[in-house]
Amino acid sequence: MKVVILAGGLGTRLSEETKLIPKPMVKIGNKPIILHIMNIYRNFGYNDFIIASGYKSTIIEKFFLKKKFKGLNIEVINTGKFSLTGHRVFRLKKYLNKEAFMLTYGDGVSNVNINKLIKHHKKERKIATITIVRPPARWGAVKIKNNNVKKFEEKNNKNEGWVNGGFMVFEPDIFKYFNKKIDCILERDVFNLLIKKQKLSAYKHKDFWQPMDTLREKNILNKMWKSNKAPWKYKNT
Repeated sequence: MKVVILAGGLGTRLSEETKLIPKPMVKIGNKPIILHIMNIYRNFGYNDFIIASGYKSTIIEKFFLKKKFKGLNIEVINTGKFSLTGHRVFRLKKYLNKEAFMLTYGDGVSNVNINKLIKHHKKERKIATITIVRPPARWGAVKIKNNNVKKFEEKNNKNEGWVNGGFMVFEPDIFKYFNKKIDCILERDVFNLLIKKQKLSAYKHKDFWQPMDTLREKNILNKMWKSNKAPWKYKNT
C-alpha cells in the first residue's frame, strides 16, 4: 500500500521558516519533519511514498534526488503551488493504480499504530478512515455558573474535542467524490459527501499526536527530540 504525504501548502503560520523552505522540510533535530513522518510508516513495513508537493517544490525534489534512502521508494509529484488538499489528492489518481492507499499531512507526528489503523479500516468496510485525536491542550478550563467560578481544571487534552490528525486510509472509490476544481478541499468537500453516504470511519488514537503549525509547536517537537523523549521515534529514525 502506498503512502501519500501532503507537502504542498504555503505554511503561512510558520512563516519564520517557510519564507525560505516548504514546511515539510523544517527540521526536527537534524532531519526534516517529512523524514520523521516517513519513518513512522517505515516502522510498520510501508516503504512506498508519493509526496504531493507544491509550494517551493524544487527544494523537496532536489533533497530526495540528492539523498538516497535505502529500502524506500519515493516519488515527488508537483500538484500545484495554489492547489488545496482535495485537488492535490485528485491529481495523484493515476499514480495510485486503482488500489487502496494511505494519506497524511506533512507537518504532524504521532505514535499511532498503523497496523491497528488498517485493521480498523478493513473491519469497518468504509471508503475512508481518518485517525481522530485530541489536540494538545494549551489552556486550563474554567467552569462557571451565574458568573461564579465553580471549577478550574489544569491543561488536559481530555477537555478537547476530537479532530482529524491525519494518518488516513482510502479505498480507490474515494475518487468518485472529488471535483476537479483547484479549490477542492479534502476535509470540506470530499469528507462531507462521504459523511452523507455514511462512508467515513473514525479510528480513535488516544495517545501522542503533535502538529507543527507554528514556531511554538516546532520548538515543542525539537525539545522532545533533543531530550530523547520523542514518542514517535522508532529505530529507523
